[in-house]
Amino acid sequence: MPKVWTLRGRKTSRGPWMTDNHHWGNAGMSVFTNPASSAADQAQAYVEAVLGLLGNKNPLEVMRHTPAALARVLEFPISLLNRSEAPGKWSINQVLQHLADSELVGGYRFRMVLAHDRPELQGYDQDLWAERLGYRDLDPKEAVVRFTALRGANVRLLERLTAADLQRVGLHRERGEESLDRLMRLYAGHDLLHLRQLERIERAVA
Repeated sequence: MPKVWTLRGRKTSRGPWMTDNHHWGNAGMSVFTNPASSAADQAQAYVEAVLGLLGNKNPLEVMRHTPAALARVLEFPISLLNRSEAPGKWSINQVLQHLADSELVGGYRFRMVLAHDRPELQGYDQDLWAERLGYRDLDPKEAVVRFTALRGANVRLLERLTAADLQRVGLHRERGEESLDRLMRLYAGHDLLHLRQLERIERAVA
């Protein structure tokens, strides 16, 4: 029987990939911080940490289950969704908005690598997106709906890729050459990273 991941005892999603929560410190930059201007060694540390969260789990299985986990987060009161755990930290709502926009970027990257030969993959500053796109003022339910639709389309694309397709590469500005297989694993690990972040925020603000 797969384990059940909970936010303070609330059942959110079933999946064998759910393991111990990663601990973030209250000060300084975590290895999971991924600003667009990261140096090469910082970017590599981020990639290794995210892939480490995924481990040997099936990335498509992780990706298929994330929408249900996010939908159950919406059961929390809106006051909780919009409360940050500490000054300068994201709220649950801001994490949901980030995941929806990240999925949009991921879908673009998957399609560029599949259709073009060694395309450049532009990085972006997630904190600037959060600030300038007004994440704190947006509707968390709409973010989950948007994420779910984009994730469904992306999973359907990834499910039909051949072994040769998965070896196609793009050139990420900060991280260098990345295959479709590696990108898929990174997005699955990114899911796990933020599911744990959501659990941590909920514990802090409840």
